Amino acid sequence: MSDQHGSSNGRTDAGAAVAGGVDAEPSEPSEPAGADPVDAGGTVAVPTEEPTAPTPPSASTAPRRHAPKPQRSRVSGVWVGLILSALVLLFLLIFILQNLDPVQIYFLGASGTLPTGVALLFGAIAGILLVAIPGSARIVQLRRTARREAKRLR
Repeated sequence: MSDQHGSSNGRTDAGAAVAGGVDAEPSEPSEPAGADPVDAGGTVAVPTEEPTAPTPPSASTAPRRHAPKPQRSRVSGVWVGLILSALVLLFLLIFILQNLDPVQIYFLGASGTLPTGVALLFGAIAGILLVAIPGSARIVQLRRTARREAKRLR
């Protein structure tokens, strides 16, 4: 009878492996590093195990590579502007529709009645024009100056 650590022929577990009740042949002792693979009898020692591939570094030690960010184009900028403009117009329409109470308006001797929301909309448009007209004039002035400098440097 064999016990758990030995085989039926008296070998110990150091030289044999017991797998499912069947004894396996003892493995050859491994060669020390740098030893000559040819023994005294002229036979060549051939390794019986497959060489193991190096294991890749773990995910925590590997450098993280971020996917490249997609480039923004003019078309994508136009779409973003268009969507934001539509949202602003929607909120403006809601504001006007909720403020329909009439209000008396006086301007430079003229008078009239308008819904409150519409009157505030006209005021906002006037404010935008007060900023946009001088800003546009300054941009035109700077472009002319830049064009003249570019011609002078050629």
